[in-house]
Amino acid sequence: MRPAGSRARQAFAAAQATLAAYEPAAADLGPPLSYRVPGPGPAAGHDEPARPGRRGRPGSGDIGAAAAALRAGRLTCAELVEDALQAVDKFDPELNAVAHLLAGEARAAAAALDAEAAAGRWRGPLHGVPVTVKDVIDVAGAPTRAGSLAFERWPERDAEAVARLRAAGAVVIAKVTTHEFALGVTSPQSRNPHDRSRIPGGSSGGSAIAVSTGMGLASIGTDTRASIRAPAALTGVVGFKATFGAVPTGGVVPLSWSMDHVAPMATTVADAATVLDALARPPRPLADWAGAPVAGLRLGVVAAGFDGAPAEVAGPVEDAVAALARLGATVGPAGRPSAGDLERANAAGLVVSRCEAAAYHRHLGTDRALYWDEVADQLDAAGGVSAVDYIDAQRLRGELAATLLATFGDFDVLAMPTAPVVAPPRTDFSRHLLALSRNAIPWSLTGLPAVSIPCGRAGGLPVGIQLVAPPWREARLVAAGTALEAAL
Repeated sequence: MRPAGSRARQAFAAAQATLAAYEPAAADLGPPLSYRVPGPGPAAGHDEPARPGRRGRPGSGDIGAAAAALRAGRLTCAELVEDALQAVDKFDPELNAVAHLLAGEARAAAAALDAEAAAGRWRGPLHGVPVTVKDVIDVAGAPTRAGSLAFERWPERDAEAVARLRAAGAVVIAKVTTHEFALGVTSPQSRNPHDRSRIPGGSSGGSAIAVSTGMGLASIGTDTRASIRAPAALTGVVGFKATFGAVPTGGVVPLSWSMDHVAPMATTVADAATVLDALARPPRPLADWAGAPVAGLRLGVVAAGFDGAPAEVAGPVEDAVAALARLGATVGPAGRPSAGDLERANAAGLVVSRCEAAAYHRHLGTDRALYWDEVADQLDAAGGVSAVDYIDAQRLRGELAATLLATFGDFDVLAMPTAPVVAPPRTDFSRHLLALSRNAIPWSLTGLPAVSIPCGRAGGLPVGIQLVAPPWREARLVAAGTALEAAL
């Protein structure tokens, strides 16, 4: 399928107009061309989280429940895998989430893991857990097509993130669909499980569908502008992007070398934290902070994130904030990011990510005539961006990172809608290139950790709240997210 339609050139024109008005703080301000996340490294962030917690609640999510049942002998790895394959048979013909099924390989892996369990060898909470993998991430022996008719490779080894999941005991069920080359936020070739006439969001649309329908208990995808959090919000699952650099990106078809994140989706924050533990290997497991108290947590509500959101979308997010306040969090307005910050972040993020994508595709040797209209237009427009505009986008990125980090002097966590709308209709999908990423892009651009959590519904469609923390402070998001889930 080659979805037709594009508004990419208009989006680029708007982004370049925004950059043209940008004045750096100083003329000699250098660009962070080799982007590094400001602040302390991973060891300090995980060893010294802001709010000490207690051991996570057992069974707090599908993965937690499966782990408990496996340990108790009430369930086998083979049964878990069969349940996931049955969900594929039931839902995928209509939703189009699976790009390549690995049923035989998954059954064999489950049998081997059952044998390990029978011998008393457990790899951890992901032992036997079925997962899916976005089709820009290599799985040995399966094609990586990046959702495109123009691209195909058959890797001999797993991407590093997949290898880490397998080492932790996860079973790969399938490769799942993506917006072509991850260059979009809609995944129009797939369907939203809550309303088949609507998009699931993207670019990790197949991952969101798979988790939402039980085709796997978790999925890993990529997030460069909004590609984990937007589809998570639109389909009612959790999407958890850690600090830039926390999870290796080796073996991933690049969109933007300086912005790409590999990240999980799951049904609960505790489950997503469990997957992140396998992916990022922090010194102390993030899942330990599930259920930690949030009394005294300083929560900043980003007013600009609500701009344009109808009452039925804003309401559930406001209710979620009120729930955290009842648990003892102190809530106040956060002036940054402002509406101008969001606009500039979207402009800089579009230019940086698409220019880096254009450089990659320039030497890929693919037939551009086979690309989707929207994707080809993005790359063509990016190819016309001047080096000066790219440098200014990077300079803006560095300034914005410093501004947003300063906000965390007053707050521990920021909150806003993940997206200001519910899942849009599939018709005219290209119109949503910027709207769905507006609230998410600042945190990919600056590399800060962020999580999208379901918090209610609007007209029968899921609404997500986005929580953001400083670099390497994912533990705060686990504590706040699990507290919010319990309250709701």
